[in-house]
Amino acid sequence: MKTRPKNPVIYQINTRVWLTEMSRELRRRATLDDIPDAELDRLAEIGVDWVWLLSVWQTGTAGQRISCSNPEWRKEFEETLPDLCEDDIPGSGFAITGYTVHCSLGGDPALARLRERLRNRGLRLILDFVPNHTGLDHPWVEGHPEYYVSGTELDRARAPKNYTWVNRTAGDLLLAHGRDPYFPGWPDTLQLNYGNPATQDAMIGELRKIAGQCDGVRCDMAMLVLPDVFERTWGIRAQPFWPRATQCVRERFPEFCFMAEVYWDLEWTLQQQGFDYTYDKRLYDRLRDGHARPVREHLYAGLDYQNKMARFLENHDETRAAAAFAPGMHEAAATITFLSPGLRFFHQGQFEGRKIRISPHLSRGPCEPVAASLQQFFDRLLAVLRQPTVRDGQWQLLKCEPAWEGNWTWDCFVAFAWEGDRGERLLVAVNYAPNQSQCYVRLPFAELAGRQWQLRDQMSSATYDRSGDELQSRGLFLDMSPWQTAVYSTQALP
Repeated sequence: MKTRPKNPVIYQINTRVWLTEMSRELRRRATLDDIPDAELDRLAEIGVDWVWLLSVWQTGTAGQRISCSNPEWRKEFEETLPDLCEDDIPGSGFAITGYTVHCSLGGDPALARLRERLRNRGLRLILDFVPNHTGLDHPWVEGHPEYYVSGTELDRARAPKNYTWVNRTAGDLLLAHGRDPYFPGWPDTLQLNYGNPATQDAMIGELRKIAGQCDGVRCDMAMLVLPDVFERTWGIRAQPFWPRATQCVRERFPEFCFMAEVYWDLEWTLQQQGFDYTYDKRLYDRLRDGHARPVREHLYAGLDYQNKMARFLENHDETRAAAAFAPGMHEAAATITFLSPGLRFFHQGQFEGRKIRISPHLSRGPCEPVAASLQQFFDRLLAVLRQPTVRDGQWQLLKCEPAWEGNWTWDCFVAFAWEGDRGERLLVAVNYAPNQSQCYVRLPFAELAGRQWQLRDQMSSATYDRSGDELQSRGLFLDMSPWQTAVYSTQALP
């Protein structure tokens, strides 16, 4: 297994949708064993380090029934698939009834064989962990109802969407649906009670089991089990879970990776509690807003924080980037996102410009054409991301200054530099605005003076010769069209 880079690349795959597509080609149900070696080779060749297989765990018929009958969800599914049928709705992959691989995917043995094939190519496997809740028909409902948050009829009268009667052979119980404090409960789930130490012990046991099957976990809505958030949601006091959970797993699997889906400015909190990476939703939101200054200010944060951010433009929860960002703006946002330090987080279909989000409740997606120009852009960007300079080098944000007095467009730039161990340098410059912009950008590189330098744009193959004396004294002059990006390598001329 190759050494983990400082700034790795993760690629998220909707496993059930992927296997459905393979099933059509094979004319039989595909399992994890049917994933072609050639596809794994391709992922390794384009620079992927982590493969995240979404929704491999066992789910139940109770969750599937809710997914099929919920009117709001059903409407979304029909918009995604106008020819929707019941077989397309296996239920949410986050309404888990057991951390064993779903039998329709080939079970645990098929996952073990796939993991070995991944490892042979230097690829690591990441899977889901859902700490906040389970599916409606999880075995614990019968065997350990004390693991769940219970309710009264008064609770149900006050918040009918947050509680449900659960049928049990030992007697029916009124239990809470899993939820966050700002929305009604998810009707296909039951809320785990983190105020009960036995629940925490049981979930640590599940994590230990998972850690024997993969190299890392993406933890769904990880902030919901933080003591203050849990108490605000349920009025129940709880002891911290994550510091003990991450430590217990790493005692046996020291290199195991924890990635948190987290919001509400709790990223640093979870990093301090043992997470290797946390979602950077703030950067995504600021890029969506389309203004350079908030993006720059976001990148002022210390590298001890930024190096642990998972940078993304789309995932299974978000609108597809090709639909959310206009052409030009999309490429500019991608350049900033994926050439910043941290974990580079890509989603299946993103390179091809897919525009239709596929719900995690579905096992089939629509057919969409490939956006050739966007695919070419990502081919060039991935080539840059494969360079050691941006995988393991040193990053720093650069200062931009007005090109002349009264030139306000300098404020439209985001610029930063990478420097490798052997002196390799890359300068990234983005005009993150819908207007032509100019600025001088201060370069942090020593030894510029007294030589001529060639700047070669890795994204367009354009080249420029510049005086090192001028670069040292005033900086690099940039005059860039709306949303234009450039990734310059520097080379001294004879």
